[in-house]
Amino acid sequence: MLVVAALGGNALLRRGEPLTAKAQRENVATAATALAQIIKAGHRLVVTHGNGPQIGLLALQGAAYKPDAVFPLDVLGAETDGMIGYMIEQALENALGHDRPVATLLTQIEVDPKDPAFAKPTKFIGPVYDKAEAERLAQARGWSIAADGAHWRRVVPSPMPSGIPDLKVLELLLEQDVTLICAGGGGIPVVRRADGSLIGVEAVIDKDHATALLAHKLNADALLLLTDVEAVFRDFGTETQSAIRQVSPEDAVRLDLPDGSMAPKVAAAAAFVSDRARFASVGRLEDALALLDGKAGTMIVNN
Repeated sequence: MLVVAALGGNALLRRGEPLTAKAQRENVATAATALAQIIKAGHRLVVTHGNGPQIGLLALQGAAYKPDAVFPLDVLGAETDGMIGYMIEQALENALGHDRPVATLLTQIEVDPKDPAFAKPTKFIGPVYDKAEAERLAQARGWSIAADGAHWRRVVPSPMPSGIPDLKVLELLLEQDVTLICAGGGGIPVVRRADGSLIGVEAVIDKDHATALLAHKLNADALLLLTDVEAVFRDFGTETQSAIRQVSPEDAVRLDLPDGSMAPKVAAAAAFVSDRARFASVGRLEDALALLDGKAGTMIVNN
């Protein structure tokens, strides 16, 4: 099977951990061990990943260096994709014993410049703050901010992905049996100008929606959305919570799920499955191979 797997933020940095290269390398090594099992089982693999904390840190570093000349989010996204891709690539090569090719490709993802998301920032980036500090930074730097659990974070526009200009390159690499790391952080957001050329925009695309589009365009057999939660739950966080083991895409989008966590994952999974003979699974990173076998997590599949 061709498997497209999206690594959640916990694959790189667990909440409360310092945003250091050492912490990220350790987490990536654990993720690579789980992903390598998929390849060793005979499947082809494409890996995507998030970049929210990393792109936020780069933005802060840039502002500290030269506040009036901060790099735009598309450029910061490309920088973080290179860094994270390098870490995953190296860890996967080590986990596989360097017996097969692994490559990272910076991936442009096209969005609609008229997407209403540009007027309503919702995508979390950067570190967490208490409310007072977040409000101070928002005032000083012109940020939009929102609550993220008990903390506050910067939010930026998150338009829906509509196309993948680099698709032909990805297909060529897959034809050569290369394990791919691509579309990091939802891809580098670009829009198409009237003359057909592309230009980057100030946004961060949702990783799960971009990964679902990528999996669809590559005609993948399975989509894995890997996180630190065992499965999708009904009534999550209550005494009556129960894991959903299998659900149709139609029923999946009707579930009442938190907007900031499971809702986009389930929506992306349902969009990928649609009416086709393929499936998506949501579950823990360490259960990646079991998710493919339907032995763990939540599977979204047509009845």
